[in-house]
This record gives sequence, structure tokens and C-alpha cells, in this order.
Amino acid sequence: MKNFIKLFTIFLALQASPPTWAQATNDNPFMVNAQLLVAARQGDVEGVKKSLAQGALPNSRNRQGKTALMMAIEKNQTAIFQLMLDAGTDVNLASLEKVTPLIAASYAGQVDMVKQLIAKGAKLEEEDRLHKSALVYAAGMGHHEVIDVLLQAGALIDAAYIDGLTPLMWAAGQGHLKTTQALLSLGADPNFKDDRGLSAKDIAQKANQEQIVALFK
Repeated sequence: MKNFIKLFTIFLALQASPPTWAQATNDNPFMVNAQLLVAARQGDVEGVKKSLAQGALPNSRNRQGKTALMMAIEKNQTAIFQLMLDAGTDVNLASLEKVTPLIAASYAGQVDMVKQLIAKGAKLEEEDRLHKSALVYAAGMGHHEVIDVLLQAGALIDAAYIDGLTPLMWAAGQGHLKTTQALLSLGADPNFKDDRGLSAKDIAQKANQEQIVALFK
């Protein structure tokens, strides 16, 4: 009975004078981290600023292992991306699926984000759980501008990933004409073969990509 009265008294006190957001987060440091992630998910720039000012940790992650930086990339929220980058988020901190910020930005074709991540030390050859790198995703999605940035930074143009597939094979098989042209002009080797013995040209033929087949001599 005494415990009930005590709890009820606390309840009435909270109703009469609810704690401010700052008081709540100071009492519970985990809450301010949660507020940061919620704000990032909702694209709330001011909420992100407030959370960081209250001491939220830039490397805080949600249940999928995603940081606010990663969510900003996925939602193309450039302001939040910049805030989190400036706050010192680890640019190589991957999600539970082993997706790094660079892989996410390359997949989405976000050239400026890719450049900034590389400038902050993003690793070029990291692979996700599907054993695909940033370059492979850029090739598979047809983002030739991203490919150019990655290669200038030192990514390996002919690095083979799962099943022996190279970026050129991904681009050719997915029917990305400009990307295939770009990779060839930048020195991708068309003679490499995957674990089935197929070259990029063979893969394009099987996918009925006639324009791309014509690129190979």
C-alpha cells in the first residue's frame, strides 16, 4: 500500500510539472541517443541538432545497426548527413547487414556524399553480407559518376567478388550502356570470366543486351 501511495504521488507530481526534454535526457543518457535516431529517421534537422547539443553519441545505432549518418544517406537528407559527418560519426561503421555508409551512398548514386565519405577515410573495398562492394553496387545500378569517383580514389576496377563477378560484368548484365562504356574506357578487362566461365560480353548476350554486346570487340 505504501509503495502504491508513493508511486501515485510521483505520478501527480509529474502531471503537475512534467520534466523538460533536456531534464529527461540528462537523467537518462540513452534517451538522447534514441532521440537522435528518431530525428534522423524522420528527417528532422532541428531534432538532430538538439540531440547532438544534448550530448547524443554520433555513433549511436538502431536495432538494424544503422547510425543517423546511414539513415541520412538512405533518405538523401544532405543537411543531416553533413551534421553527422561533422559530429564525427565513424564513416566505416556498418549496419548488421555489413552495409557501410560508402556502400549505401554508392548504391543510391549520391556522388557528393561518396566524395565526402572518401575524404573522411571511408574504406573502398569493404563488402556487405552479399559480398558486394561500393564499386560493384555502383556498377550494378548504373551510377557511372560514382564509379569514376571510386576509381580515382583507388578502388580496384577488376576486383572480382561473389561468383567471380567483376563490376564490368554487373554493369553489362544489368544493361547499363553508359556505365559499361565508362568501365571499358577506364581500363576494365573484358576478358575476365566468372565461375561459370562467362565473360562480361557473354553475360550481356544471355541478358539480350544487344547494344552492350556491340561494345565488345
